[in-house]
Amino acid sequence: MFAIIHAAGWPIYFLLAVSVIAVALIIERFMILRKEKIIPGGLLEKVLTAYQKQGVSEDMLEKLSQDSPLGQVLASGLRNYRSSRDVMKDAIEEAGSAVAHELERFLTTLGTIATISPLMGLFGTVVGMIEIFGSQSPTGSNPQELAHGISVALYNTGFGLVIAIPAMIFFRHFRGLVEGFVVEMEQQAAKLVDVVHGERFEFQPPPHTQA
Repeated sequence: MFAIIHAAGWPIYFLLAVSVIAVALIIERFMILRKEKIIPGGLLEKVLTAYQKQGVSEDMLEKLSQDSPLGQVLASGLRNYRSSRDVMKDAIEEAGSAVAHELERFLTTLGTIATISPLMGLFGTVVGMIEIFGSQSPTGSNPQELAHGISVALYNTGFGLVIAIPAMIFFRHFRGLVEGFVVEMEQQAAKLVDVVHGERFEFQPPPHTQA
């Protein structure tokens, strides 16, 4: 490994730094973007049961907002339960936008890494080509300098692609997860609005089917 890094020349250090950042972001997003943390199972049923039995209290809203991102959205709606349906929906949408922004944290950085890694590899390729042409002299080329220039060019190009491909895959994967979470939170928040404004008298979870 150290021999490859030495052969790739100094441009490889930029790619190594970027690869470390990408791995750290991927691990962090895997830990954060878990469904049980974003949309805990049964949370909406518990909220509606508590609302129908004891109404809304500040203590309930505080605990709910600290529970999860879905809890923040539901708590924002319940804070406006005495307002009109449109006001309650606007509050939920504002909270949902803030939650979605938080869930997308670092994804822009990961997408940027996926985009610039091939360009950084291309930069290393250009450096290698410069070394190749620099090894030419009137008396002939230096085989060692020629081989080193080729190594710099090829290793940097390959390493840039090795970083870019998985970074783009995980960027797309996490974006899809966030979009799915946002849609599900919107659906659950819509059910909350319907119940509060009397269009649904009770929340009935879907029946479990047995295989």
